Amino acid sequence: MTSVKEQEAIGKLMVSLQKWDSAHKVARRCILDNFIKSNDGKTEPELELELSQGSKAAWGAPRWSVNLSLALTNNYTYSTCLDKLLKSIGILLSAASGCRYLIEFLEPGGILILLEVLGLNHLKEENKRESLKLLQLVADAGRKYKELICESYGVRSLAKFLATSSSAEAQEDMQILLDPSDHGNPKYQNQVYKGLLAVLL
Repeated sequence: MTSVKEQEAIGKLMVSLQKWDSAHKVARRCILDNFIKSNDGKTEPELELELSQGSKAAWGAPRWSVNLSLALTNNYTYSTCLDKLLKSIGILLSAASGCRYLIEFLEPGGILILLEVLGLNHLKEENKRESLKLLQLVADAGRKYKELICESYGVRSLAKFLATSSSAEAQEDMQILLDPSDHGNPKYQNQVYKGLLAVLL
């Protein structure tokens, strides 16, 4: 049996999730801004507590994670809130022990979307850099995730982006991403080297 306090917390959580579901562009941007300001640097347990709003509702954080992934899937070709969406997903993926968030992001094709963002000419450079940061977080999660990036034609997409980007910061982000992609990833080590070599030549 839940207490009155818990019922109030669950009610608040439901209201905030419904706000997101029915919000228009400006309202969603505001919701994302608030999420970024109040949750940057939090661990998974802290995010769970924040997103469940003090209730024992274990579905609060996963539901938010799924909402962000769906919003990215539906909006990545437009620049609508893309920077905020990517930063918000980054907060979830960088949460210590946030493995569940990573899986929830990858299941609807998160890697393919991030790689496609790199190839869309009309998107801003800052969106592409955020996409690179998320790919770095995925690669940092371990060998199977590095392999997943490579299996998704990641080396080709990354090499193409590196060849066409004029931003020194983006190229630096790219080096940081590609360097560990060949370490601890013997299956695709040669592919990473060949991709880099093609860009250099």
